[in-house]
Amino acid sequence: MTRVTAVVGALVFLCLASLSVAFVSEASAQQSVIQQIRVEGNQRIEAATVVSYMTIRPGDPVDAAEIDRSLKTLFVTGLFADVTLRQEGDVLIVSIVENPIINRVAFEGNRKLDSDDFEEEIQLKPRVVYTRSKVQTDVQRIIELYRRSGRFAATVEPKVIQLPQNRVDLVFEINEGPVTGVRRINFLGNKKFSAGRLRQEIATKETRFWRFLTSNDNYDPDRLTFDREVLRRFYLARGYADFRVISAVAELTRDGKDFFITFTVDEGERYRIGEVGINTQLAELDPETLRPLIEFEEGEIYNAEKIDGTIDALTFAAGVRGFAFVDVRPRVRRDRDNQLINITFEVNEGPRVYIERINIVGNTRTLDRVIRREIALVEGDAFNRVLIDRSKARIRGLNFFSEVEINEEPGSAADRTVLTVEVEEQSTGELSIGAGFSSTDSIIGDFSVSERNLLGRGQFVRLRVSVSRRRQQVDIRFTEPYFLGRNLAAGFDLFRIRTDFEDESGFDTESIGLGLRTGFPLTRFGRLSTRYTLRQDDIKVDDFACTFGFISLSVCSAAGETTSSILGYTYFYDRRDDPIEPSRGWDVNLSQDVAGIGGTEAYLRTEVRSNWYHPIPLFGAENIIANLRVTGGYIFGLGRDVRLNDRFFRGGPTFRGFETSGIGPRDIVTSDAVGGQLFGIGTAEVVFPLGLPDEFGIKGAIFSDVGTLGIVDEDQFTTNVDDSLGLRLSVGVSLLWDSPFGPIRLDFANPLIREPFDQEEAFRFSAGTRF
Repeated sequence: MTRVTAVVGALVFLCLASLSVAFVSEASAQQSVIQQIRVEGNQRIEAATVVSYMTIRPGDPVDAAEIDRSLKTLFVTGLFADVTLRQEGDVLIVSIVENPIINRVAFEGNRKLDSDDFEEEIQLKPRVVYTRSKVQTDVQRIIELYRRSGRFAATVEPKVIQLPQNRVDLVFEINEGPVTGVRRINFLGNKKFSAGRLRQEIATKETRFWRFLTSNDNYDPDRLTFDREVLRRFYLARGYADFRVISAVAELTRDGKDFFITFTVDEGERYRIGEVGINTQLAELDPETLRPLIEFEEGEIYNAEKIDGTIDALTFAAGVRGFAFVDVRPRVRRDRDNQLINITFEVNEGPRVYIERINIVGNTRTLDRVIRREIALVEGDAFNRVLIDRSKARIRGLNFFSEVEINEEPGSAADRTVLTVEVEEQSTGELSIGAGFSSTDSIIGDFSVSERNLLGRGQFVRLRVSVSRRRQQVDIRFTEPYFLGRNLAAGFDLFRIRTDFEDESGFDTESIGLGLRTGFPLTRFGRLSTRYTLRQDDIKVDDFACTFGFISLSVCSAAGETTSSILGYTYFYDRRDDPIEPSRGWDVNLSQDVAGIGGTEAYLRTEVRSNWYHPIPLFGAENIIANLRVTGGYIFGLGRDVRLNDRFFRGGPTFRGFETSGIGPRDIVTSDAVGGQLFGIGTAEVVFPLGLPDEFGIKGAIFSDVGTLGIVDEDQFTTNVDDSLGLRLSVGVSLLWDSPFGPIRLDFANPLIREPFDQEEAFRFSAGTRF
């Protein structure tokens, strides 16, 4: 009985215990539900905004994981410096400390870099929430800017100034430190080219005192990466197809002031061109008609640049023949045993892609049509990489923009693409003052105001005033590059020119007139220009000197006013590799003018000029450039004599070794030059480096000028005029300096063949600048 009683008692106890636990659990669950979320400490941010960032909501049961997640979410917003969550009964209390708002950002201690440069780079701005992480990120960005400018010792210390209403001023205190230079650039593994030759090619230079005007002698890791590519292109253009840069290492010196830079290279073998062929699956495209477009021949030194040029030429030629979707790929096979590279150009049809739309962005001033007319493609045309690259070059050539990029984006279909032309405007107006000196004109002053992009229409206008001892000129020029919406340049000129020929021929001239001109391309390399000029000339002489024979009778007879109505053209064909500093190629300029369509003068003038440039590979150098130049002209009267000021005068800069107007027909009594109607001059010149650093910009030259000038048809006034067409020859040397103040040239010449009445000039100097 006792045992049964004990069992029953135990069962009763267990039941009561279970009911008690259930009751407590239910009561506990009811107390763990969040009924309210209260935000404390907020000043600018609404409480509802704070709650919206949290993952836990009123009515949710208390969950430690959700509370932790809400805490992290609030911190991630970057709005709060501190956040705490605590529970009081069924209320969840969120205590926050808001991050301050930045009132002002300032920079102190920066002298080498502008504050504007920093403001474009950093994240923190006025009225932006302040956070420590953003401050540290901005500090690193400022330091990176200084490293790019060569200052690796620069330090940045951020300072925070507390202001009322939870605002702060943020000040970056900058210690720029010294410029970190490049003490030495070394090359390892180079056998074919000396270290000095390779140093000339790369952009990074060793620190020297004369490089104070450039920053290329500061260490820049981005520039070092660019130099690796420069070296690769240098070797590939000279036959070293296996060349590679193994490493480019920069080591800081112990004093922390400079870097040692070491390039380790593997040159490989030098290859020549082996078999060259063209294969195509396009039946209408004959490979033999494309073969002349290949820019190299078998046996030549391999040159990667010529391969790229051939690809462009073949792509363009196939497009002209109607194959817009052509794909040209060179298939290269190396014959390492014989150091030959066999190349086959595969010309096949590529994927068909059309231009859906062309967008232009960034042109805040220049009109869209000014840019669009330089683009060689329109909406609906077949996509053509060569024409896109050519369009980019043409837009750059306008010189209206500091940056030009053409990007491709997917269109509305797989065979559609959208071109976006991004430009960045730059200043196109120019106020310039020039100064110079020459042994002919003495001191020269020049003032001009010009605008290359008038009202954003691409028009050019210029007012120029030029004054020297010998010549004074005022002119106004206007050019519309696309007259009537066509690729036809048109413009006008108004001018007044006064020239002093007293020393050479005993007279002065004053010319006043206007000119109309047009120009348009005939081919990719040829351009034709036409012009009309109406000019009034006044030749002034000293009557007393004429009366007593101190001035040539031929000069005195030309005194007085005349009017010339001149119609002419110029054809220019240019195959040079660079219009500013050509190293190879040639050009031809032919011009003719006919006067007599009204006015008092009637003649036909013809002039021709041609240049040929080619590098001379002496002593392994590639910057020795030979230039052969030929100029000639002939003018004859149409029913009347050719007037004095319409003849040719040569010498000085046009024939070194002789004074200005120092050769040609001359009055042997008065020594006055009277000019000639026929001339021909040939020049051979070789420009070479002098072994000085390229930054000096100093080169030498040797030259020889040969030619003649003669023929005067005024028989009644040429009794004392020696009109010999004798050959003249001079040789000499030149010193050329592309100085920071402008180009300077010194010519030392010695005439070897001359006429007795010619006037010699052994030294000639000219210099000029524009600022």
